Amino acid sequence: MSAAGPPEGGDFAGSGSGAEAKPAAWGGHATAASATVRQRDQDARADGSADANLPLVAMRGVSKYYVRGDQVIPVLVDIDLDVGAGDYVALMGPSGSGKSTLLNLIAGIDKPSAGEIRVAGVDIAQLSDADLALWRAAHVGFIFQFYNLMPVLTAFGNVELPLQLTSLSRRERHERVETALALVGLSDRATHRPNELSGGQQQRVAIARALIADPTLIVADEPTGDLDRTTAEEILALLERLNSDLGKTIIMVTHDPKAAEKAHRLIHLEKGLLVD
Repeated sequence: MSAAGPPEGGDFAGSGSGAEAKPAAWGGHATAASATVRQRDQDARADGSADANLPLVAMRGVSKYYVRGDQVIPVLVDIDLDVGAGDYVALMGPSGSGKSTLLNLIAGIDKPSAGEIRVAGVDIAQLSDADLALWRAAHVGFIFQFYNLMPVLTAFGNVELPLQLTSLSRRERHERVETALALVGLSDRATHRPNELSGGQQQRVAIARALIADPTLIVADEPTGDLDRTTAEEILALLERLNSDLGKTIIMVTHDPKAAEKAHRLIHLEKGLLVD
C-alpha cells in the first residue's frame, strides 16, 4: 500500500511517512494547554530535572496526514499525549478516527508528518528506517487482532522467531520460549501449529511472542476482536496480569467497551483529535 493516503473507511496502518510539507493551516490547532505542556518539558530538559519525571511515552504536536493531488487528508491533528511506565491505556473511537495510526506511530511502525514522539527518552521520529527497525525489535511487543502467526511453525517456533536474529544461544532462546509459553498457559501446546489451536490459544501464542524480548512497551490492536466473549475475557485477564504482575506498559486499541474497562486510562479519538 502506498503512503499517499489511508485506506478508505478505516485507520491507516501502513509504514510510510510521506515527504509532503506540513499544510500551513494546521498551525492554528495548538491549544493553550498544549503550549503549556511543551514549555514545561523544555524547561525540565533545560534545568536537568527531566529524566526522573518524564513519561515513558511523550507525544508533542504530533500530526499525520497524506496528500492526494491537491487534497490534504488529516489523520491525526496536533496530538499531545503522555503514557507513564507501567500504565495500561485503552484507545477508543469510531472507525477512521486515527486509533491504529496513533498506535503505529507510538510503536515505530509509521512516522509522523510533524511533531515529536519520545519513548524512554528516544525521539523515535528522528531515527532512520534501519535504526527504527532495530529499536522496534528491542523495545516493542506487538499483539494483533488476527494473531499474525506463521502457519508452518509450531507455537514454540512462532514464539522463538523474534529471537532468531539475536546473539542468544540456542539454549538461552529455548529457556525464554519455555518461560513465555508457561506464562500464557500453553506449555502443553508447544509443538502444535496454529491450525491445531483455538483462536484463544493462538492469541496466547501471539502474547508470548510479544513478551519474548522483554519489551519496554506492548501495543495491542483489537486483541479480542476475533474472539468470543468468554475467550476474550481470558485474554483480557492475561493482559491485566502482564500489567499488574510484570509491570508491562500496555497501549490497546479496541472497539469493545468491556475491554476498555480493564485499562487504567481511557483515551478517545474523533476525527484525528483527542477528546475528553
